[in-house]
Parts: sequence; structure tokens; C-alpha cells
Amino acid sequence: MAARQFIEARYLIETPLDPEKVAGIMAGEQSSGTFVKVANETEELKERAAAVVLSVDEIEPLAEPSLYSAYLERRHAHAPYRRAHVRVAYPVENVGRNLPTLASIVAGNLYDLGEVTGLKLLSIDLPAAYRQSYEMPRLGIGGTRASTGAEGRPLFGTILKPNVGMSAQETAGLVASLCEAGVDFIKDDEICANPVHAPLAERVPAVMREVRAYRDRTCRNVMVAFNVTDETDAMRRHAELVEREGGSCVMASLNWCGLSATETLRRSTPLAVHGHRNGYGAFGRHPALGFGFDAYQALYRLAGIDHMHVHGIGGKFSDPAEEVEHAARRCLAPLSADSGIDDRVMPVFSSGQWAATLHRAMEAADSEDFMFLAGGGILAHPLGPEAGVESLRQAYEAILQDKTLEEHAANHPALAAALAFYGARG
Repeated sequence: MAARQFIEARYLIETPLDPEKVAGIMAGEQSSGTFVKVANETEELKERAAAVVLSVDEIEPLAEPSLYSAYLERRHAHAPYRRAHVRVAYPVENVGRNLPTLASIVAGNLYDLGEVTGLKLLSIDLPAAYRQSYEMPRLGIGGTRASTGAEGRPLFGTILKPNVGMSAQETAGLVASLCEAGVDFIKDDEICANPVHAPLAERVPAVMREVRAYRDRTCRNVMVAFNVTDETDAMRRHAELVEREGGSCVMASLNWCGLSATETLRRSTPLAVHGHRNGYGAFGRHPALGFGFDAYQALYRLAGIDHMHVHGIGGKFSDPAEEVEHAARRCLAPLSADSGIDDRVMPVFSSGQWAATLHRAMEAADSEDFMFLAGGGILAHPLGPEAGVESLRQAYEAILQDKTLEEHAANHPALAAALAFYGARG
């Protein structure tokens, strides 16, 4: 008989009760148990289907609760609010190959348990065979590099700005200028998908005419991530249009499409799926609630994405540098360490990025296998978008030559202008 397989989830919990007891409640709630014993809950069934608490490791308590619980108020609970890292193993047989149900089991009602004043799903560890039953990246890192011809360095890209409002023809004109400027990658903004002023049915053909013309003339392919975020059937139709027009990438707002739609999109297209995590702060920003990035990226990588946004260091968002670093390196590691497959995804640094933030992105990734997207960092460059792209390349040269940006800028006008312009804005 084959050995049983388990999905291991790790949590941070906060409770005024005994954490060992609460961990047992969590395991029961998410497997065979409920709040009282029921007639059909036999020992044999529990042996086969019950989740198992692997460990409960307490850390420093808090004097005040992170979240309110009416359940605990009725029981006159009080400090200390004990915190613990809890590991729970769930039988694979309870899930099968079912991504939404996997998410429901490792998370689900746990956030609503009255016994906790904080609960965060930190990570999910998967058996190798179970990981292999799900979707893989179609392009991943190697395929993305092959498609763009960008080898041995980060991919430099941008986001179409203004965010919304341009017509299909205006967008195509901007894309043409960005191709000429030398970018490797261009993406729609996350809030520009299928607007009335530039519907995908018009925008995709218009943009791809410019991309194909540039490709035919230079033998250089610029990857454009069209935002196909929509209801599931519409996303499939949008991706088919991009493929017919010779495109190589589509983008989805993961949190608002969800796991099922993302997985369906992956199955239905050979194109790269660019995973945008806008809204992740609602899931991960609170230290005692939601999803840690480890858990979050595991679920969406099972859906088969090729690229994953990790925000940026020194940019406009709230993430501390160590969280961005961890996110980038997690994307660059196999999802299941013993699977023997390369299912790494390309981390995407964005949000307030420009030439001076590139060195921290390289340190964070500890690799050149990442995308570095600068929207305003290219399109607002005082000498124009071409100089914006050139400033990134010159910053990269400075890093390779172990020079400061200021030293390298002395003989490189694009970088000098970037330092003067963006640096003055903090």
C-alpha cells in the first residue's frame, strides 16, 4: 500500500485560550470534525480523514487582542493573548486535485473561529507527486527569456501610462515608441482591461500590428502582457485573440479572477500568464490576519502562472525590503523542493521603480532572473522614454562595474538626468 500523503500548512495563531486546544479545533474544523461529535464520526473515519496537528510552538504573547471576537467576549476571555506557530497536516485524499477546495481546507472557516483573535496562513508544503498533478508554467523563466531574447540580465519593462483613457490607436502609438526605446516587456495597467474607450477587440490588433512590424524589422520580440481580467469565458476569448494576433502574454488580476478562473485561463492558452497581485495587501498586510506570501504564491503557482508581482524596494508601496526580498526568492525556488521539476516563476519588481532602485532588486533576487518594470521611471524620464530605458541599462552597467550611480552618471547623460529628476522626488 502506498504511503499516505499530507499537505502541511503552517499558521500563526493568537488566542487567550490554550494554543494546543485551539490547534486541535482548527484541525477538526478543516477535516472530519465539527463543534460536537456526530454519529458517523467513527474511529476508522477519523484515522482515514482527520487532520493531524504536527506542532505548536508558542512565541511572545500580547497584552491586547489583534482582532475582536464576540465569542471570546461572551466567555469573558482576557489577556494574555498567546501566540503560536502551528503546523497541521491534511490528508491529500480529502482534497484530490481541486485547487479551490485546497484553499478552502487550508484556510476557509479558520479565519472565523471564535477562539482566535488572530490567524494567518503562513505557508503550504506539498508532496512532490501532488504538486505535479497541477498546472505548470508554460513559459516560466526560460521561455520568457527565449521569447524576448533577453539573456544574462534582468528584463527591463514598463507599464502603459496613463493608466486609463487612451484610445486603442493612442495605446498602439505608445507601444510603438516603447518598442523603439528598447524595452523587453510592456504591460497594461491593472485597471485597464476592456474599457469602452479602448476595448481589447480593438486594442489587441492595433498594438500587435506595431509589435509585429517592429519584430519583422529588428528580429526582436517585445512581450506585451494584455490585461484580460474578466469573467472566465471572456478571459479565454481575449487570450485567443492575443494568440491569433501573434502575442506572447496575457495578464490577470489574480485576486479578482480567483484561483479557478486563473487555472482555466492557464489550461486554455499557450501564452505566458502574467500574475498581477493587486489587492494583495488586503490578504497579507495585517501581521495577524490573512495569507503570508509563501502560502499565497503556492496557490497561484499551482494555477500555472509564469510571472508573479512582488512589488518593489524603495517604491511607493508599504512592503518592507525583507518581505520583497523573500517574495522574489520564493518565486525563484521550486514550489516543492523534492519534485525534481523546474516550476520557478519570474518575479516582477514594480511600483515606483527607476534606475536607483535597480541595485536593491538585484540584491533581493540574488539573481538576474527577474523583471524590472518602471512605469513613470521610463515614461516620465525628462529626456524621453528611450533615455528612461537607457538609464536602467546604465544603472545595470554601474552595478556590474562596481561603481556608484553618481560615478557612472558622470559620462552617461540618461542616468545623470534620472538621478537629478527622480532623486529630487525622494
